Amino acid sequence: MRVIDLSVPIADGMAVYPGDPEVKVKVAHTYERHTWQLRHLSMGSHTGTHVDAPSHMHAGAATLDELPVERFFGVSRLVRVGDSSWPEGRGLFFFESAGLECFHRLAALRPPFVGGELTEELERALLGINIVTYTGLQGLNRLPDDTDFKFYGFPLRIAGGDGSPVRAVAVIETEEKEELS
Repeated sequence: MRVIDLSVPIADGMAVYPGDPEVKVKVAHTYERHTWQLRHLSMGSHTGTHVDAPSHMHAGAATLDELPVERFFGVSRLVRVGDSSWPEGRGLFFFESAGLECFHRLAALRPPFVGGELTEELERALLGINIVTYTGLQGLNRLPDDTDFKFYGFPLRIAGGDGSPVRAVAVIETEEKEELS
């Protein structure tokens, strides 16, 4: 088994979408003064590698705490915009930037989630039909072509949450080499 971390680290002052809250990570308690360490975090709900709930772009749509936890993991596949077909019944992650031209194909397949570099228009359309989206991923180029993997991207269970940073992980099953005696 091979585990690939697809998440960007959350760091003080990291880049954010224009207009989003800046990221602040400050030490609040220290070992020397409190006998433990604790950080104060201040950031927007769409910081770094994150998941978007339908409520992010659609008033009255499902929030993070309303979605079942099963919506945030599952069998997935890396695809390309120009592929002649995309597999059914899987989360789909785009290797390159994907725009609204992909919407009708995705709407027909109804994947549980879609990730990658998605245009705002595609993201809005997918969220409008209750397909959660993952953005801010790194290292998708390390995923294998034409091979299923298990994806995990659990959000914080934020009441009324429109999105949340996640630790996005791909788990790829590999064949173990048999040892010769």
